[in-house]
Amino acid sequence: MNRAPLLPVVCLASLLAIGAAMGTPVTTPSRIQDTQSIPLGRLHAEQAASWGLTEQEWTRFEQIQTGPRGFWSPKLDPLTALGVEAQTDQERQRYAELQVALEAKRAERELAYQNAYTAAWTKLFPGQLPIQGMASSSPTSSSVAPRPALFVEDHCPACTAEAQRLQNSDTAFDIYLVGSQGQDERVRSWARQADIDPAKVQRGQITLNHDRGRWFSLGAPGPLPATFQQVNGQWQRLD
Repeated sequence: MNRAPLLPVVCLASLLAIGAAMGTPVTTPSRIQDTQSIPLGRLHAEQAASWGLTEQEWTRFEQIQTGPRGFWSPKLDPLTALGVEAQTDQERQRYAELQVALEAKRAERELAYQNAYTAAWTKLFPGQLPIQGMASSSPTSSSVAPRPALFVEDHCPACTAEAQRLQNSDTAFDIYLVGSQGQDERVRSWARQADIDPAKVQRGQITLNHDRGRWFSLGAPGPLPATFQQVNGQWQRLD
């Protein structure tokens, strides 16, 4: 019987055994290539630039997040973190202006997408109330001007009354159902019992949303309903 074809396998096994015995890791060219990554300095520069910050400011943001602020508010964006922890009025004003400009651009993009989303929903599911499909870590604006975000829950007459008050005032606002558990029908059922105008939902004047933990992320005390709105880049309770 010819045993020659087994030699390469035996040799490779021997090399691996020797390497293991000597404590020397055995690597391959593909493994080495997999460990290559973007240089840290370049990554920081790109991250800083995306927020309109310098590399020094980005380093300052990272330092802030390792301190008490990172514990109190672990998910703060860089501009908010730097603004809250600003050391001078000039710094605070700079970060506020950067954030307002950035959020205005974000809102324009979100409005454009929301219009496309609403049109697609109307085309594919005529007659059904659309539930917002975009997820985020905080309430989102559907227009350049900040919109109120109304947090409600089931079996809450006060929540229904507040939604009706905002709707009757012809205000554009976003409804977040706390405890919806991601079930679209629960949100639609709440909207029906609250007598939310389907036409206003269809054109985006009122949006219906799953809360997805946003209410707790705002750290706001007190019972529902609760209405929030962005003021200088910060979410503040209105009621």
